[in-house]
Amino acid sequence: MAFSTSSGQTRTSLAEINITPLVDVVLVLLVIFMITAPVLQSGIEVNVPKTRTVKEITEQRLVVTIDRDQQVFLGDKPVNLHDLPAKLAMPGADPAKKVIYLRADERVPFGAFASVMDAVKQAGITNISIVTQPLNTKGRAGGE
Repeated sequence: MAFSTSSGQTRTSLAEINITPLVDVVLVLLVIFMITAPVLQSGIEVNVPKTRTVKEITEQRLVVTIDRDQQVFLGDKPVNLHDLPAKLAMPGADPAKKVIYLRADERVPFGAFASVMDAVKQAGITNISIVTQPLNTKGRAGGE
């Protein structure tokens, strides 16, 4: 597109879009997303025990969590321990085929852990996987 100035010169307009501000905004949004995504995975902070053998979780399952204050959560929602068997029992589903992941803080007493295990078994679920973290083997003497 051409236009003329008051002095009679013909000039063309600049028709390119400056994408630098767009790239800046996209990069800021990307950084914000990268920072907040891990926080959104689980709102319950639990320091799970560390073990040498850890199986990678590949499937999405129902998670029962016991935090350091011995509060029980089903997913991300707090639940009373006495109501847990009723909430886990789903009509029409075979409880023997259900799998539950149990996350417990390493400072939780064994009695509280056993009570939650018992509540899960009262719902008829016998396949319970305990969530742990891999043991950090860096700094050990000798190679394997």
